[in-house]
Amino acid sequence: MHAFNYRRATSVEDAVAAFKGADDGAYLSGGHTLLPTMKQRLAAPSDLIDLAGLAELIGISVDGEGVEVGALTPHAAVAASAEVQGAIPALAVLAGKIGDPQVRNKGTIGGSIANNDPAADYPAALVGLGATVVTDRRTIAADDFFTGLFETALEEGEIVTAVRFPRPRKAGYAKFPNPASRYAIVGVMAAETASGVRIAVTGAGPCVFRASAMEAALSGGLDANATLPALSPEGLNSDIHASADYRAHLVGVMAQRAMPAAR
Repeated sequence: MHAFNYRRATSVEDAVAAFKGADDGAYLSGGHTLLPTMKQRLAAPSDLIDLAGLAELIGISVDGEGVEVGALTPHAAVAASAEVQGAIPALAVLAGKIGDPQVRNKGTIGGSIANNDPAADYPAALVGLGATVVTDRRTIAADDFFTGLFETALEEGEIVTAVRFPRPRKAGYAKFPNPASRYAIVGVMAAETASGVRIAVTGAGPCVFRASAMEAALSGGLDANATLPALSPEGLNSDIHASADYRAHLVGVMAQRAMPAAR
């Protein structure tokens, strides 16, 4: 790991000012993606601006429209929230499947989506549920937020402040986890929303994506007995954990498991 300057922000405005004053700044939330990349010298920011003390970015609110989760809210809080369990059970289930207890109590939703690890769980929740990302500058639809491997639509110095999830009619999440890291080798969020069925896949490709052919086959709604079209392995990840062909097969299996889990 290269040397860096450390700054603990006292407000969103303070964090933005610190970022602007740095040669090559980076925001630190839970650190579960950024710090490993720094240790491997794949990232070498000149300054780390720690957001952990910003209480205004922590919390969960639920109303008739849906669920809003503050960017610094840890995964464990989402998983344990009775309000989330009542409004969008699949979101609580997904949060409870992330990593281990240490990761769930330290990792945050904002850090997860801002780093956009291809095997992270939350991108599937955002795209599958049709969420909206709120930043210090604007709102971004989840469909437009994740743009590529470790890449998002965030502009230089922009901070995620919250994520808004609309209530689905029903939704379910299923994943095939790496047995060591619990990252998703493949994870699928299946949701029946006001605008139709959405099937979001994480872990299988360089970035979260929607399985449009499966969505078309479920145009009448989520149906656990429906026959889903096979996914092509072209463009999918292939590594020591799973080949592209195996991941393509797992997408179908996880989609079939997610549908009966939908409530």
